[in-house]
Amino acid sequence: MRVVLPALIVALLVAGCGAGEPPRADAQPAQAPSAFTAERERARAAAPKGRFVAAKIVEPVRMRATPGGRRLERLRRKTEFGSPKIVSVVARRDGWLRVLAPERPNHRPAWIPARAARVGTVDVSIHVDRSRRMLTVRRAGRVVRRLPVAVGRPGTPTPLGRFAVTDRLRTGRGDSPYGCCALALSGHQTKLLPGWPGGDRLAIHATPQPETIGKAASLGCLRASDRHMRALMRIVPLGAPVFVRV
Repeated sequence: MRVVLPALIVALLVAGCGAGEPPRADAQPAQAPSAFTAERERARAAAPKGRFVAAKIVEPVRMRATPGGRRLERLRRKTEFGSPKIVSVVARRDGWLRVLAPERPNHRPAWIPARAARVGTVDVSIHVDRSRRMLTVRRAGRVVRRLPVAVGRPGTPTPLGRFAVTDRLRTGRGDSPYGCCALALSGHQTKLLPGWPGGDRLAIHATPQPETIGKAASLGCLRASDRHMRALMRIVPLGAPVFVRV
């Protein structure tokens, strides 16, 4: 079932969409692909080959620094954009899941009790080669698409590491600085420009400046053509891991 947010004006909290005032867009969560597969039986210790473990939050829960340890930020059932809250799982331990969430700093996953989530898997992953400015999509370990992207410019490089797709957003505006659509990520740009008034969330998004694709031109986000972004919107599910390397 498609979730529609009528007439909702959302300030996209991303860092790398150009200069000037932080852009705003009429954003709606897009219908998610069906690649998130809930496990019907007891969760396995590891995902099958070519799949990655993810978890859909089914009740509000407080993250912990360690299983049962210090309380951290709270996770809700939906994201700030209204999408189902699906987080990437990087470890499991005795009824606990270690997850990546945008509420946490980069590379600082936290633990939640498994009872607060429905565990499943995704078979799609995104791999970004920052130096080659190339994005590769794999399904079950096999390459299904490669496309050039713009990356962060000197001084505001695209952060390295593992992130995850949190939202699939359509702008509904041809003149949007995000083009047709965007995949919001769990990561943050930690090297913002002094005085930058926008947010710090990373994203993969389209652009009205196609001439920047293949260059180091953004404030940290990854930019692709409208055509390629429409393809990503069709095949990339929430919770899909995103790996950015040098």
